[in-house]
Amino acid sequence: MNKDTFESVVDDVLQLLPDWVHEALENIEILVVDEADEHLDPDGSGLLGLYVGVPLHERGSDYAGELPDVIYLFRKPHLELGLAADSLGDEIARTLIHEIAHYFGLDDDQLDALGWG
Repeated sequence: MNKDTFESVVDDVLQLLPDWVHEALENIEILVVDEADEHLDPDGSGLLGLYVGVPLHERGSDYAGELPDVIYLFRKPHLELGLAADSLGDEIARTLIHEIAHYFGLDDDQLDALGWG
């Protein structure tokens, strides 16, 4: 799957999210990159996605003028899973929703408990 197709899947997933999610997504960018560099993944664990920023619930009244938070989606690690196209699309969606959940303040333990780990 080339980068344009991958980004198209991400856009499709975003369009399917409920209105309340779109309304809450504020000061955040979603970027597709081939893979994490050593700054984003220092132990080389092959991340599928990563949220970097200040979760929504931690933003106080003094939160202003900040650079956007970023959700990174890493294309090559997704491709290395060796999934069929429809399963790969499902995994991209799962990764994106997982990272959006971090934006809303859910940590990995909470996501595991919900089945999104």
